[in-house]
Amino acid sequence: MAQQVFYEDVSEGMEIPSLTKRPSTRQLVMWAGASGDLYEIHYDKDFAQSQGLNGVIVHGRLKAAFMGQLLTDWIGTEGMLKRLTCQYRGMDVPDQNITMKGKVREKHVTGGEHCVELDVWTENPGGEKTTPGTALVTLPSRNQIS
Repeated sequence: MAQQVFYEDVSEGMEIPSLTKRPSTRQLVMWAGASGDLYEIHYDKDFAQSQGLNGVIVHGRLKAAFMGQLLTDWIGTEGMLKRLTCQYRGMDVPDQNITMKGKVREKHVTGGEHCVELDVWTENPGGEKTTPGTALVTLPSRNQIS
């Protein structure tokens, strides 16, 4: 388990530890059933090709879930993920690595909460950003009195 990150440990411009996933077609089928996103481009190669794709593609919301894991792993048990947004700008395919990354854009104290705003994104094996987004998390402060 990762150590707790505190507000004072974070600086603007710092990158957070990345997370790499390698979703399989089986995982896409499982995600389709669990999420209700049954569009065949995510699990049926022939259908995906009939739609002009090279093969099946990873669900955008699965990539967003991976970004959620990136953030919740980083903020630890005392942090809170307040907001996560993303845009699906590129396609990722199964059986290839997808790396989730993040960089601190700004930190501030608002309403007594120690807030950290981040740019987050997914990268394909070629280093292209396929799913850019933003996030807001709150972190505990070493200076808070319990």
